[in-house]
Amino acid sequence: MKFRKSVFLTSYQGSYPNIWDVGALVIVFAVIVLLSIAAKQMSAPFNLGHAEAISLSPSHLPGYALRTVMRMFMAMACSLIFTFVFGTWAAKSRHAERVIIPFVDVLQSVPVLGFLSISVPMFIGLFPHSMLGPEFAAVFAIFTSQAWNMLLGFYQQLKTVPGELVEAANMFHLNKWQRYWRVEVPITIPSLLWNMMLSMSAGWFFVVAAEAISVANQEIMLPGIGSYIAVAISHANMHAIVFAIVAMLIVILLYDQLLFRPLVAWSEKFKVDLGHDDVMAESWVVDIFRNTRWMRKCGSVFAFARDAVINVNLYPKHKKAVQRSESLVLNKFMLLLSWAVNFLVYAAIAFALFLFLRFILRATSGYEILHVFGLGFITAFRVMVLIAICSLVWIPIGVWVGLRPNVAAIAQPAAQFLAAFPANLLYPIVVMVIIHYNLNVEVWTSPLMVLGTQWYILFNVIAGASVIPKELLMASELFQVHGWVKWRAVILPAIFPYFITGAMTAAGGAWNASIVAEVVSWGSHTLKATGLGAYISETTQAGKTAQEALGIVVMCLFVVVINRLVWRPLYKLAEERFHIE
Repeated sequence: MKFRKSVFLTSYQGSYPNIWDVGALVIVFAVIVLLSIAAKQMSAPFNLGHAEAISLSPSHLPGYALRTVMRMFMAMACSLIFTFVFGTWAAKSRHAERVIIPFVDVLQSVPVLGFLSISVPMFIGLFPHSMLGPEFAAVFAIFTSQAWNMLLGFYQQLKTVPGELVEAANMFHLNKWQRYWRVEVPITIPSLLWNMMLSMSAGWFFVVAAEAISVANQEIMLPGIGSYIAVAISHANMHAIVFAIVAMLIVILLYDQLLFRPLVAWSEKFKVDLGHDDVMAESWVVDIFRNTRWMRKCGSVFAFARDAVINVNLYPKHKKAVQRSESLVLNKFMLLLSWAVNFLVYAAIAFALFLFLRFILRATSGYEILHVFGLGFITAFRVMVLIAICSLVWIPIGVWVGLRPNVAAIAQPAAQFLAAFPANLLYPIVVMVIIHYNLNVEVWTSPLMVLGTQWYILFNVIAGASVIPKELLMASELFQVHGWVKWRAVILPAIFPYFITGAMTAAGGAWNASIVAEVVSWGSHTLKATGLGAYISETTQAGKTAQEALGIVVMCLFVVVINRLVWRPLYKLAEERFHIE
């Protein structure tokens, strides 16, 4: 009897909430309440042509920051769904891959202003007289700055799942559904998480354009940090810029500590090769939830539901002969479906190109088309030179950090924090320096294009250096391979696939950033560099639809052609010659 009573008492005490449950509930309820307030404000009435006044008082910044964070995370949620659906489809189906990946290559080359020109009228038409129209347009614009990088990274990870893990899944008789969730998705989690953080940084860079919308001579101001920055720049209010910088630092610190740090610590268990000298990521939020009682019981309920869904047998076993016959029929059907889809897609593209060319040729001259292509070559030259300079700077630093886990544990969060900071907040300072010292606009505005995208190179080089096999490094030390010989024979081949991924993504981001960087303003001062980005920015603000469409299409052509002629061959070379198993 005493034994039963003690067991009951122990069970009761184990289910009783502790002080950690209180702290965890405070965090959860605070997040829910704040997001609910922001969601309610997003559905307020809205009338086109009546721009909402944005106050530069610092007391409004907390509310503006909440609205911006809400848009950012809505876009991130959409990007995750998009990544899992289309990234998985492209990785699992060769027929879908032939359509999805080229389509994404084209879409990631379209500048954010191009998506805004299409999405703003569409969403305002769907939600007339409601703030939901411009709000969803802003979310869609931020989504287009996040989704492509996440999808391509997820797709590449699914395509390169280690063979020994696939063999292990077969030994445990996992079906396709179980293998996807038990093996393939977990192996992508660390890479997907870093791509999410980089994509979030890209979203912060374009938040000004997404919240201070200027399309077809219409000004739409959405309450947020981005619109606050736009108004501060137009009024040349340096105090407001300082307040915005402080608010941005606080916001980035909060979502880093409350979201990304816990996710990084959680993702440690999905690493395939965790060496003895690797430093485990830590998070005080994770520590709080690990010490709770009630919250952990709730988590066990969700884990049970998750396991029940994953263990559903969607692929029942049949006789091999039946499987072969069904497989042949399915392959033939998929082949026919692929041909039909490809025909419809290419026919639609051809028809759209015909309509576009007719529209452009009616509104512009042949001389202007040649002029826009010339501007494209100027911007392309800037992008390639800047990527080369950033590579020379960040490759040695990234390798040095990646080979030292203790340093990487400190440097990666710091670099991530800097990457999340919107570089366009520094543009007014650059403008004032250029004006004060009478510097060449064509040269000194160029670095603005890579202030926010250079981190792709650094992060990918750090990731590549950190996974160089310890045996390979020990062998190079044993054979006394040092200096340039070690770099040429060991380090550069090992990091080459990662560097190409980072450089390709950074180049795409630089093209997009050229629209913001080639035309910079501070109060009444506007500096314009010669280039395709400046052309698109000016025609968009002026409402010249034909010229804007011409600039966007020319930029897409340049990005796609460079990807096909430069980056894709280098990526293929990296996969074939420098891939470390």
